[in-house]
Amino acid sequence: MELVVANENFLNYCEFEKGLSNNTVKSYSYEMKDYIIFLTQKRKIYDTKKITKDDILMYLKYCYSRNEDSKTAAHKLTTIKNFHNYLEKEENETVNPSEFIDRPKTNKTLPHSLTIEEVDKLLDIKLDTPFDYRNKAMLELMYGSGLRVSELVSLTVYDIDFNNDIIRVKGKGSKERIVPINDVCKYYLNEYLDKRQLLLKKKQSDYLFLNSRGAGISRQGFFKNLKEILKEKGLDPDISPHSLRHSFATHLLNGGADLRSIQMLLGHSDIATTRIYTHVTNEKVKNDYLNNHPRAKKEN
Repeated sequence: MELVVANENFLNYCEFEKGLSNNTVKSYSYEMKDYIIFLTQKRKIYDTKKITKDDILMYLKYCYSRNEDSKTAAHKLTTIKNFHNYLEKEENETVNPSEFIDRPKTNKTLPHSLTIEEVDKLLDIKLDTPFDYRNKAMLELMYGSGLRVSELVSLTVYDIDFNNDIIRVKGKGSKERIVPINDVCKYYLNEYLDKRQLLLKKKQSDYLFLNSRGAGISRQGFFKNLKEILKEKGLDPDISPHSLRHSFATHLLNGGADLRSIQMLLGHSDIATTRIYTHVTNEKVKNDYLNNHPRAKKEN
């Protein structure tokens, strides 16, 4: 099959038949474009049946030559594998050149987590304008329920159930999960909803969190607001929206929560993804020991 046609069919399959999220399809599209450019320009391959295992390995080598790290290469290989699996299962191609290629080993990096004191400082927002109430509610919800920023900005007013203290969250792959909201978060959500009409500006929108134009706030808009708050509070400017999600999980684990419960709250499909938080807490235990035990360090 012609490579460009196969790619178009693959992306349509991911979006309309697999029901993958817009962000996932965009990521696949970006990475497939790079893969196809390499195959056509560097390897002079225009037909999917001409692709070999060596071509894929050469592409990965090409990625490394551009100083891409192993995590990026592993992600691209996953996309390539999904593409060739699609060709094998849906387009009846008999050879899958990606089948026996192992994913690059990636270095596990510990997620950055805020201390409880840093979280308290971040969430200590003076409430004057409707935007202050919005920012307070967003940050309380992100930390209080462990949401991804994409999940936060896609919430609608119909996703909150105040009677049962839960929210309905649409996560990766359009998978829905139910997440509890705590009393503090519930209080500030109600406070924000009292001011939300002022942000609508006589427009209609079901999105829970609105921008200055009365439309749903974007991921970029949330990130910009967070940066401004961090600067105002004198906190680390490199703290990301995901840091609040990491902090949510780490603080729960430190407080004695079960790893399986944290997995369900975060919406991880594989508990192995959640286990990285045990590395965070184990690292803290190790540092506490080395810094505080009288014989932890050998004297020179």
